Amino acid sequence: MRLIWTAIWSFLLSAMIVYVISSMAGYSFDLTGTVAVAVTFTLVAIILSEVVLKDKPNE
Repeated sequence: MRLIWTAIWSFLLSAMIVYVISSMAGYSFDLTGTVAVAVTFTLVAIILSEVVLKDKPNE
């Protein structure tokens, strides 16, 4: 469930970022760019949570 919420939030936040940046640049909204950024955010969040930020047992 945690991964699903990560993907949903990544999509919503990337849609907001792509919309704002494309509006400032004078371009139209591009859903393909939104999906690409969302996939990137999702993969980075999953890699950070599962690999890098693991709790290490006390030695």
